[in-house]
Amino acid sequence: SSQNLSEEFAEAARQLKKEAPRIQFGKIDVTHQHDLRKEFNIQAFPTVKFFVNGSREDPIDCKGVRKASTFITWVKRRTGPSTVLINSTDQAEAIIKADDLAVIGFFKELHNGSVEVFCEAARDVPEMPFGMTASEDVCANYGVHRNSLVVFKKGKPVHNEVLEDGKQSKLGLTRLIKTFTLDLVTEYNIETSVKIFDVPVENHILLFTPMNSETFNEIYENYQSAAAEFRGKMLFVVVDTDEARNGRIFEYFRVRDIDVPAVRILNLTSDARYKMPADEVTVENLREFCQSYLNGKAKQHLSSEEIPQDWDKMPVKVLVGKNFNSIIF
Repeated sequence: SSQNLSEEFAEAARQLKKEAPRIQFGKIDVTHQHDLRKEFNIQAFPTVKFFVNGSREDPIDCKGVRKASTFITWVKRRTGPSTVLINSTDQAEAIIKADDLAVIGFFKELHNGSVEVFCEAARDVPEMPFGMTASEDVCANYGVHRNSLVVFKKGKPVHNEVLEDGKQSKLGLTRLIKTFTLDLVTEYNIETSVKIFDVPVENHILLFTPMNSETFNEIYENYQSAAAEFRGKMLFVVVDTDEARNGRIFEYFRVRDIDVPAVRILNLTSDARYKMPADEVTVENLREFCQSYLNGKAKQHLSSEEIPQDWDKMPVKVLVGKNFNSIIF
């Protein structure tokens, strides 16, 4: 909620006042400041922007940051180095074990395009510590080929991404790394829905199925296998059709009891929805569906009715497919 975020923001301001007095924190109630709302094109609340070097042109958006500690890390990485330089295995171990998740870049040299992209991504993922090294000993200790990024979870390597100069974009790396803040397949519920929308992956695939059915384990295993293949490109979500509180999401995708298990893809930006043509939830069918969608070949499913002109007039707003996402999330 805005209130909650406001308190965390104020706590970050208090802590940084001692450490970095040059960084000023302010808040604006845009319900009264229409000009500022228009100038900075504020669409959603709360919005946090960071202004650099006294310029009001092109402030940096601070998205998905919700805790004081993360605010502090985010600001520090914008104003100073975004990663820790690692020279020894002990140093690497300290970073890997300090948190649930850690990201280490292993490089041949510390001045190339991949290093730059890695440091840029670190600025946008303040939820976890980042370190980088060009030490042969450290690379050998973890058995990692140089010029790769490794994600550690609870002290163990869970993902190794080869970094080729010019191949990865900052956004691509950020998306991939942020997906590790969620499970490989995330169950949709009230708590996880906020986290799901914090990860900047715009393609979501959803499996609608009763989670206590006899076939669930087999279907879920297939779904997890596909999720591992498309990590960073698509976010895999499972929705329990036995859970009454999930009713609204079924309505939104127009999934009926007789349809399940059903698989749908949602593009958050265009709000377009796609239905898996095959009925069986096999790894092959999932792979084909995801690939055809990513290649722009999948057929859209269900056009929404137009947004009524007076949808916003009454206390109870009128939602249709086209405005559902932007209003609810």
